[in-house]
Formats: sequence, C-alpha cells, structure tokens
Amino acid sequence: MSSKIRNVGPKSAAWLRQVGIKTDAEVRAIGALEAFLKVKRAGFKPSLNLLYALEGAVLDCHWTALSAERKSELVLEVNAREDGLPKKNYTWWRQAHAGAGPVSENDTGDRPAREESEDDHGVQELGAPGFGGDGGVESHD
Repeated sequence: MSSKIRNVGPKSAAWLRQVGIKTDAEVRAIGALEAFLKVKRAGFKPSLNLLYALEGAVLDCHWTALSAERKSELVLEVNAREDGLPKKNYTWWRQAHAGAGPVSENDTGDRPAREESEDDHGVQELGAPGFGGDGGVESHD
C-alpha cells in the first residue's frame, strides 16, 4: 500500500504526517473535513486547496473535479466548525443556491471577516484592499 495521499504535495503531506495521517485510507476514515481541521488545530495555515485535495482523496478523484457546489459546502462546513457550531446538513443551502455563483458574505450570515489571506477562489469577502498581501499602497491608475 502506498503511503502517498492523492492530490497532496510534500508540504501538506508533512503537515498531515505530523497530525498522524499518512495514507488515503486514513483520510477516508476520518473524512476530508476532519483531516483539514486537524492540520489547522495543529497550528498550520492550510489553504482551502488542501481541503479540496483531501476531499478528492476521499472520492478518489483529482481535486479539480470537485463541483463548485461541493467546494462551497466544504467551505460552509469549515466555517461552521470553526465557529463552534455542530455539523450541519446544507441541503437547504444547495436548494436555495442551485446554480448560484460564489458564496458571498450574505450567504454566510453575520460571521466576522476572516483573518487569514487564502487563495480560495473568491470566497473571501469583497472589497479587501490590495491583492499582494504586503500591506502596500493600492494603485488607482
């Protein structure tokens, strides 16, 4: 049995090993969401791409094959868990947002703005100044 986890690069694999997850089978046993949260709780700062990669490992597919709907469900579940809420069934959300675009601040309720800058395909709140994360000056050319 291979110890490589599908879709996961060396840096993420090292984080997963440090929290006791070494194989696809172990990711499937606890689920992508719990594996991702274990990495976050250990003090690492994974992007949502790791969450998607882990879900792809669970489903035995490339992470880019995940639907936008499934990615949104995963993001909602991470936000709910980080806010200390119980695991939720987002069937209501899927029905209300069938074919909708990216999740907006209105879709997630009155949750405070996220502190981390992540490459999360536009899930972050709109209107954040700059894109480089260097705190520099915005250009209005």
